[in-house]
Amino acid sequence: MRGKQFLQLQSPALGDKNAVYDKNLNHTTKIISQPGIVMKVLRRKRFVLFIAYFLLLVLTMLNLANYRWAKDPQQCSLQMRSTLYQDRSDIRFLYRPSIAKKRQLVYVLTTWRSGSSFFGELFNQHPDVFFLYEPMWHIWQKLYPGDAVSLQGAARDMLNTLYRCDFSVFQLYNSPGSKNFTSLGLFGATLNKVICSYPLCSAYRREVVGMVDDKVCKKCPPQSLRLLEEECLKYNTIVIKGVRVLDVNILAPLMEDPSLDLKVIHLVRDPRAVANSRIKSRHGLIRENLQVVRSRDPKLRRIPFVDPGHKISKKDGADYHSVGAMEVICDRTYRTLRTALNPPSWLKGKYMAVRYEDLVDKPVKVLRNVYQFANLSANLDIESFALNMTNGTSSSSKPFTVSARNATQAASAWRTVLSIQQIKQVEEYCYHSMAILGYERIRTAGEAKDLRKSLLTASKL
Repeated sequence: MRGKQFLQLQSPALGDKNAVYDKNLNHTTKIISQPGIVMKVLRRKRFVLFIAYFLLLVLTMLNLANYRWAKDPQQCSLQMRSTLYQDRSDIRFLYRPSIAKKRQLVYVLTTWRSGSSFFGELFNQHPDVFFLYEPMWHIWQKLYPGDAVSLQGAARDMLNTLYRCDFSVFQLYNSPGSKNFTSLGLFGATLNKVICSYPLCSAYRREVVGMVDDKVCKKCPPQSLRLLEEECLKYNTIVIKGVRVLDVNILAPLMEDPSLDLKVIHLVRDPRAVANSRIKSRHGLIRENLQVVRSRDPKLRRIPFVDPGHKISKKDGADYHSVGAMEVICDRTYRTLRTALNPPSWLKGKYMAVRYEDLVDKPVKVLRNVYQFANLSANLDIESFALNMTNGTSSSSKPFTVSARNATQAASAWRTVLSIQQIKQVEEYCYHSMAILGYERIRTAGEAKDLRKSLLTASKL
């Protein structure tokens, strides 16, 4: 009895399911049998697909626009470019003020003993110039005994960061275990008007023209590289003087970079005078001479100009490296001059050659031309400074220092000091560049010592 009741209770439930199924089936059949309802559903699907495609198209266009903006170098932030040359763990660049406009950048391309300390001082004295003296010295000291040519890429990379007011690169060449690099750790810091003047130091005023005393500057408080970077960003002109970039072609990637407005001033001097000054300064240039001489082509067969009656001494070894380095220096100078005679697009309007002999003969005229090229204005104080420094009473000065002296007399001192063999050796190394720059070769020792005869002619540049 109970079993029958159970079956009767379950039957309605099964019947309900069948009824629901039949109802749904009848509803579906009714929809299919009405074409208007089907079209309405299809139109809704088309509308949804249209909206989806439209949104996809908008997103694609936004991505393309963002890609083009990021690719455009004119829109790219200069400070973000500088991160390529920083340690990825260094996030200081995120808090640096943006560089609002391009700065005028100048590199003084020259070689040792070419009067570059005095020439660089003309920029160091200008109140609108942030000047750096031989920053690549740190590379050569850290990577010694690397040869001069192999260090060219590292020198260019350092310039790339310094021209963006990023001085963290100096940490790479700091000695292991040393304290953090400071402003006074830079080569030539105690002669730098920016480092020794307000606001970094109270010893001097930036707008006052005059040499600084390194003994006074050594008492300045050492400032962090961060503060030096902030000071750099205040200037519209950055000038770096260096002797360790041997060829202007090394700088091509920087001069082609649209975010850098870089110009090159090529300071040259009679290579015989350079060789004479290198011999006089040989004790201070021992490491540099060796690094340059190592860059000579070993395949070349060199014939030294030797006096048969000359007795060999220890001094000849140092003189050999001093004069021998001229082979590499003149070869690289000739490459620069050859490029300047037929300048590529990246060099046109961005290169200026200055002969040291012209500078000391007419300092005010040359100074005005140089400042005009660098988009700087001269003033009477700086012009008087240049005139006084080239018309002093002394005929010579200590190596690597700037002082008032008779610069014209010093420029021709080599003619009475070098032997005829040394002169001929230098001329053999440098005759290509000498011909372009207007330096005449001599035939006899008597012609060299005759100071009434000028050995200067017009430059071909």
